[in-house]
Amino acid sequence: AAVGTAMPESLIPLIAFVTGGGVEQHQIGIGAIIGAPFMLSTLGFFISGMVVVLEARRRFDFPHLRVDERVIKRDFFFFFVGYSLGLSAALIENSLIVYLIAVFLIVWYCLYVWLTLHIGAEIEHSTELSPLYFSRSKHNPRLRLVIFQVIVGLALLITGANLFVENVEVISDILGVHPFILSLLIAPVATELPEKFNSVIWLLQGKDTLALGNITGAMVFQSVLLPSIGIIFTDWQIVAGSVVPIVITYLSVGLVYTSLLLRKKLNCFTLLIGGLFYAVFVWLMLH
Repeated sequence: AAVGTAMPESLIPLIAFVTGGGVEQHQIGIGAIIGAPFMLSTLGFFISGMVVVLEARRRFDFPHLRVDERVIKRDFFFFFVGYSLGLSAALIENSLIVYLIAVFLIVWYCLYVWLTLHIGAEIEHSTELSPLYFSRSKHNPRLRLVIFQVIVGLALLITGANLFVENVEVISDILGVHPFILSLLIAPVATELPEKFNSVIWLLQGKDTLALGNITGAMVFQSVLLPSIGIIFTDWQIVAGSVVPIVITYLSVGLVYTSLLLRKKLNCFTLLIGGLFYAVFVWLMLH
């Protein structure tokens, strides 16, 4: 679920990196990568916590979430290691070491996937699938229809991502705003948060591990695999304006991770603090 819902925002940096664009396009891609875990760890956490608060009367163990702590702690561990290595690559001048970091990040994500599939704790499973858009009347559509819908969806995503990169570049020139900062603000809000409303649905269904895992799993994907691609295809330079969202990301994730380590439980009010972190970021950007 995390990788599937992260696909639209993942295509933005991929298109920016591999289409042969200049420095501005590369900065748009890097901004989208930095912005994704930032947005998930602030607004994503905040929305999840707010849903639990609104559902307080239906939850016998309020204010705690019914999550498998092993799953979430594993995601946070992989995130911290991958995110830190990806950022450190921007500070290293030795190209060999930088490329070794990129290779390690790919291996690191493969290990994460393997652990998730083979060792991960059992979590809730949803068996209800929505019908295909091209075959809404059939519960068991033909394989060729499934493949056709996937191809159409992928084509639309690539087209949309390409248009996004081009227009962010134009808007940044008009407003006089660095394309990195504009991409950091726009890309995650436009692509990340709407897709994470899957988590809202699962929280309403009481599937808390799936809901939060959808967010933390996407954070691992965005901060481990995508930086490795950025390191390979670009000079991987992170501008000074990224320091604030990076620090806030560490603070927000660190707060939730520490709470899990110490209490063995996750409190919805801890997640709500993510909204405060985002408000601080907006205030700093405006001033």
